[in-house]
Amino acid sequence: MSTIVVHLPDGAIREVPAGTTPLEIANSISPRLAAASVVARITPLTTASDTTAGDTAEKDSDAVMYGTEDPNAPRLVDLSTPLTEDVKLALIRENDPEALKVVRHSAAHVMATAVLELFPETKLGHGPATDQGFFYDFYREKPFTPEDLEAIQKKMAEVIARDDKFVREYEPREEALAEFEREGEFMKAHFVTKFTHPGDNVSFYRNGGFIDFCRGPHVPSTGRVKAVKVTNLAGAYWLGDEKNPQLQRIYGTAFFSQKEMDEHFARLEEAARRDHRVIGKQLDLFSIQEVAGAGLIFWHPKGGIIRKIMEDWMREECLRRGYSLVFTPHVMRRELWKISGHEGFYSGNMYTPMELDDAEYRLKPMNCPGHILIYKNSPKSYRDLPVRLAELGNVYRYERSGTMHGLLRVRGFTQDDAHIFCTPGQIEDEVVACIEFAETVLKTFGFAEFKVELSTWDEKDRAHYAGSDENWKLAVDSLERALSRKNIPYKTIPGEAAFYGPKIDVKLVDVLGRLWQLSTVQFDFNLPARFELEYVGEDGERHQPVMVHRALFGSVERFFGVLIEHYAGAFPLWLAPVQVGLVPISERHHAYAQKVKEELEAAGLRVEVDNRNEKMNAKIRDFANQKTPYILVMGDKEAEAHAVSVRTRGKGDQGSVPVTDFAATCNKLVMERSTGL
Repeated sequence: MSTIVVHLPDGAIREVPAGTTPLEIANSISPRLAAASVVARITPLTTASDTTAGDTAEKDSDAVMYGTEDPNAPRLVDLSTPLTEDVKLALIRENDPEALKVVRHSAAHVMATAVLELFPETKLGHGPATDQGFFYDFYREKPFTPEDLEAIQKKMAEVIARDDKFVREYEPREEALAEFEREGEFMKAHFVTKFTHPGDNVSFYRNGGFIDFCRGPHVPSTGRVKAVKVTNLAGAYWLGDEKNPQLQRIYGTAFFSQKEMDEHFARLEEAARRDHRVIGKQLDLFSIQEVAGAGLIFWHPKGGIIRKIMEDWMREECLRRGYSLVFTPHVMRRELWKISGHEGFYSGNMYTPMELDDAEYRLKPMNCPGHILIYKNSPKSYRDLPVRLAELGNVYRYERSGTMHGLLRVRGFTQDDAHIFCTPGQIEDEVVACIEFAETVLKTFGFAEFKVELSTWDEKDRAHYAGSDENWKLAVDSLERALSRKNIPYKTIPGEAAFYGPKIDVKLVDVLGRLWQLSTVQFDFNLPARFELEYVGEDGERHQPVMVHRALFGSVERFFGVLIEHYAGAFPLWLAPVQVGLVPISERHHAYAQKVKEELEAAGLRVEVDNRNEKMNAKIRDFANQKTPYILVMGDKEAEAHAVSVRTRGKGDQGSVPVTDFAATCNKLVMERSTGL
């Protein structure tokens, strides 16, 4: 019997008979390890060119299922997969995010099993794992009801209790297609046709009497799907085309324990409580007016104050860091967008052209061409570089109906855009400075944690990217070196670059642990070439500069939406639209309240007095509902002592304090941009 070599993460090397499974290796190490393992990750130690024509059906299938894959790349496999070549082996346990995706995909199969047992006339679509759980698409003429979902949940518990093994099987492609077509499984037939080739052996997974076309991997058995819940039902057109049959998409989620599931739903409840659309209405910060159009934001006075604070801080910080402030038009000739490449690469996200007297014009989706024209307006020497141009500019992008979401996904927004024109030798320092600026933005506005991704191009999808291979390598290398200099861990995301160059995305982590894509730093060698930008170098010759795009809020609207949810509307003092609410106990205290208001406003604070003919507690409650940081109550004693009785948000009554001392405390917190009170 032939043997293979298995390299383990701890450096151990084992020689085992060919055909040994990861589960058998896990058991040989520790039964507890085997019980905790969900799936295995293997990396071949030989390249695809070293293998012979006698490769297994499994390897053939993995190479073609759901698109082409690198056969030498690490891949997840079932614990029951026979190992037939020398590999690196890692056993993935329940605490690994990859394991959670596997259990959720297996839960989708459990759901499909339950649906077919209850409603055998149903036709199957697909059932992937998602970041929040899983879903499965079904075609059935009769709509599912809430009672049906309850029955499916109950039947899933039965499927899990049966603890049927997930078994991988193979069938010739032509036989699989014929069987699906005979049974009217039009969606499965489509998937087999799309993701496999003639002559392939097609991969299926069986659990009990249920079988599904699937690449896997899966947990060892249905019993490993320990905590699962059907969450909701939605409609989805087959292949996203409204001319096709409408499918019913059932959503669910799964975890390794009921405790994790309970924590998940508690987070969802908290997220709903923090929904910026609800809080925005409650605090009268912004609105979206149906008569004006979807995705267009109206900033109300209180939201406008916060926006001013955000923008003033950004402009001052830009000036401090050597940027020049510019302003560019909202519409420009269509010809400009042809030169920039947006007309070809980005037109689907732009509004349609408008015909004016002299030419066709388009609303700008980005500020970069305008900044390029400013750079190009006068000759530049190497001594002038870098040129840093910054603008809080309004841009307009066509978002499809149904994709918009409050402040987070809009059609018109303000981008805190900047473009840096520099020599190739300056690019790395400029990118590092942009990363440091992004860190300052996040920390200033109260975000302590962030994650970084480097988005690169997909060399196999060349048509979607502008520029030469050499330029792409230079750009990616420059961004990688900048991140290394900052000692910032990052994840590389192939295929997610902009059409004009790679980018660094900084994703903040909010108070609920959610990731938000906001700050971005992008390398661009394409636009300087398209616009024939130049500078005169030390050698007296003309050279082409390179360019950095950077947006740190991302957009003012989106950043504001995230701020609302992060703070649940309880903004820190320096951002709060009304910082101090004054509550005179009775009408005779109105004059003193006005005097305190003027004194605090002279100290630079934003103050509101409630002179309504209402009871004191009602006034206090209304200010508290508006999440006002400080509520000052004043009666006879306070007026005599030139003091105020302070109620602090989240802390309650803090006692009586002289007005001057209170103003000094507030000013210190504002100057420090403190997130506390």
